[in-house]
Amino acid sequence: MKVLLVAGISYLIGSFSSAYVLGQMFKKVDIRGYGSGNAGATNALRVFGKKIGGLAFILDVLKGVLAVYIGGNILGYNGELIGGLFAVVGHNWPVFLKFKGGKGIATSFGVLLSIHWPIAIISLIFFLLVVIITRYVSLGSILSAILVPILGLVTNKPFNWNFVIVTFILAMLAIYRHRSNIERLIHGKEYKIGEKTE
Repeated sequence: MKVLLVAGISYLIGSFSSAYVLGQMFKKVDIRGYGSGNAGATNALRVFGKKIGGLAFILDVLKGVLAVYIGGNILGYNGELIGGLFAVVGHNWPVFLKFKGGKGIATSFGVLLSIHWPIAIISLIFFLLVVIITRYVSLGSILSAILVPILGLVTNKPFNWNFVIVTFILAMLAIYRHRSNIERLIHGKEYKIGEKTE
């Protein structure tokens, strides 16, 4: 019963779409009709600019932090993992927006920052390096998501399979949600950071 409670609360937390709410508040538009069509921080940055995009990122990170905190208080460490996972699911497929949300990277980072901050920092540095070198946020997101469970296998002490399994699932979700970006990357048509779309 507690597992369902943690999953449900965390899903609802994740379903709060920061990019959508900020777009409605400050621009009076539905972000899902612009840019990549995703209600996430990267698209908010691309469509609305640095201030709204940055605020959307912070709020999305905090969703992951909050879900982990609540899950941990109810079920301990495994509750943190369950809460984090379902916050990302809620972000990606929010019930309030007909299940059309973001791609879960910022929320996943908030989850990881709360559960294992050293791996979070390493993955962030890796993400920034990839973005600086290639100017592709999507590529940095995908590769850093894949890196996390690998780091969990080699650096997570004491070792915990549940951490590796959950971060592997989060990596698979990231890849799945970025499938259109992967196709554009292959064909050289992916958006680069700094490019603004209508």
